[in-house]
Amino acid sequence: MTDTLNIGIIGLGKMGLTRYTECCNHPQTVVTHGSDPDRDRYALFPGVTCSANPASVIGSDVDAVLIATPNRFAPELIIAALDSGKHVFCEKPPGCSVEDIEAIRVAEARHPELKLKFGFNHRYHAGIQEAKRIVDSGTIGRVLWMRGTYGKCGGEDFAESWRSDKALSGAGILLDQGIHMLDLFRHFVGDFTEVKSMVETAYWDIPVEDNAFALLRNDAGVVAMLHSSSTQWKHTFNLEIYGADGLVSVNGILSSTRSYGDETLTVARRAFDDGFNTGKPQEETIYFDTDPSWQLEMADFVACIANDTPVTTGTSDDALSAMKLVFAIYDGDR
Repeated sequence: MTDTLNIGIIGLGKMGLTRYTECCNHPQTVVTHGSDPDRDRYALFPGVTCSANPASVIGSDVDAVLIATPNRFAPELIIAALDSGKHVFCEKPPGCSVEDIEAIRVAEARHPELKLKFGFNHRYHAGIQEAKRIVDSGTIGRVLWMRGTYGKCGGEDFAESWRSDKALSGAGILLDQGIHMLDLFRHFVGDFTEVKSMVETAYWDIPVEDNAFALLRNDAGVVAMLHSSSTQWKHTFNLEIYGADGLVSVNGILSSTRSYGDETLTVARRAFDDGFNTGKPQEETIYFDTDPSWQLEMADFVACIANDTPVTTGTSDDALSAMKLVFAIYDGDR
């Protein structure tokens, strides 16, 4: 590739605009082509040649294609872009089914020279990265169990949004948002082999779930508890990891609206031997004021292309494993 990576974006909504902004800020990337059926969006992408037809992006001279469409369209676009010789970055969820990802992986195998990365953005948040360093260092000892709660309130137009349309989204809140927490579970302790679950549509008049509850266990005996919800009337993100010698807890996750609150990391060492602070150990809380995740994620993708190095985070294997967990949770309640 040349010193400058030419980028095309398919899907010029909220996430397309977020990725466009990061490309504009990166010294090695320039967005030259875009596609979206809503022509009113084009004005937000100055200097970009826009069209309603995704083929105009895939067939252009761009080096890489960023895909930020509803799940239903992503697999076909990924495969077409790879077969046209383009590197691909695609938002999660990476499709509507496990079969979608398997088909993508077949196309990826046809083009080993190309990079394919999926937007499991939460791994790049500062709180998560620091938690991973602490867990990997052995500070809290062997991981015993984990608990993750990720929920939002839905909003007034939630029932009418494309995320609540099964034909476009494939499923509900678990696939749309809970997949991030499942990816983080895997990020910390690897794959899970046992799943027990309850999946409900408790409030919203929609054809997909608005709550999913799951218990997962891996071969090492680590148990993870998940609650993914669109009836969490206060936006919530909480990931707790308990080890033999202590705990780490990431509370809140920084977003553009700050609706999930401050992003903090709490670290505590197990203490119950002195008779004074049983169940109330000393804690250290770290506050994170900025969200570098979008910048770091895009820089990682660009570096893999520029240096011809393998994608190591947000791989198709990560996508496939996360999707298998999602659908194992669905199947567990059938």
